[in-house]
Amino acid sequence: MVIESFIKERIEEMRNRLEEIGKLLQDPLTINDREKLINLSKEKKELQNVIKLAKEYEKTERDERETKSLMESGDEELVKLAEEEIPILRERMQFLNRKLITILAPHDVDSNRNVILEIRAGAGGEEASLFAKDLYRMYSKYSEKQEWSIEPIVVKQTEIGGFKEIITLIRGDGVYSRLRFESGVHRVQRVPVTESGGRIHTSTCTVAVLPEAKETDVEIDPKDIKMDFFRASGHGGQNVNKLSTAVRLQHVPTGITVECQDERSQYKNRKRAMQILLARLYELKKREEKEKIREERKSQIGSGDRSLKIRTYNFKENRITDHRINLTLYKLDTILDGGIDEILDKLIVAEMLENS
Repeated sequence: MVIESFIKERIEEMRNRLEEIGKLLQDPLTINDREKLINLSKEKKELQNVIKLAKEYEKTERDERETKSLMESGDEELVKLAEEEIPILRERMQFLNRKLITILAPHDVDSNRNVILEIRAGAGGEEASLFAKDLYRMYSKYSEKQEWSIEPIVVKQTEIGGFKEIITLIRGDGVYSRLRFESGVHRVQRVPVTESGGRIHTSTCTVAVLPEAKETDVEIDPKDIKMDFFRASGHGGQNVNKLSTAVRLQHVPTGITVECQDERSQYKNRKRAMQILLARLYELKKREEKEKIREERKSQIGSGDRSLKIRTYNFKENRITDHRINLTLYKLDTILDGGIDEILDKLIVAEMLENS
């Protein structure tokens, strides 16, 4: 793992700034200005944390180079030790590089929020529902690696075991800051399990990543909420509950509708539906503030149309391509097993470059 040249430039700028702050803190004018002194001291501490990480990365990088040189020593014992040590050092470099990217990335008020993750099958019928299940597994595996908790809120399964729709709550440190780039249409190219002729099909799923919202984040007039209760149903639409425990909430002004029926309690279903509704309204509010809203929620959720794709997953070639940054990796199996950090890191760096 080679640290991005852009990140190196930022670190060098921070080293220069740290040196400048050191001089300012010794200036009598600064010492006599309490507010300026506090602000500079705070900035110094933040810079020192970044520089400390950078130094650790540089040391690990040197250690890796020195260890690699042992491979040419001709000494069997040294070569064996080097073969064992190099993967450990590279893994450490990846970890430190990721921490630097996360620290240096622009942050907004939602960076540390939990996330409502919505996955829906798009074009492609049953195959799209199976791909939705694959995406859910990918995000679950990634959450596990990050020590985040993932809790399904709405699950609509198909008869062959896929997901027509699955909505989950992901809790943990920095969830939104890492997953916010996953919103959009994901396209899969593979031979479906239902295809006997071995032909490759193209299907899509839509993913939406919404920061979890609080009641204070959006103003909702109770008169604007239409609430319906109905019986929960299973596969094929058959009723599985004799009581009307399922809940449907509609926010009349925006037309946003949420259904929850996975809990046996009407109260719990209503609470979960409101949780999703709040997140969707908050996301809508954010996009309106940024003047990027085109039509209610569709700019992010999309329609499942292939032309709106942000990423392609090609199983035959073990290839994944993120079309926003023209990144192609031939490690689809690793990605689907939760190894999406490399893609997320490059998306964050691309955003940093765009905003620099």
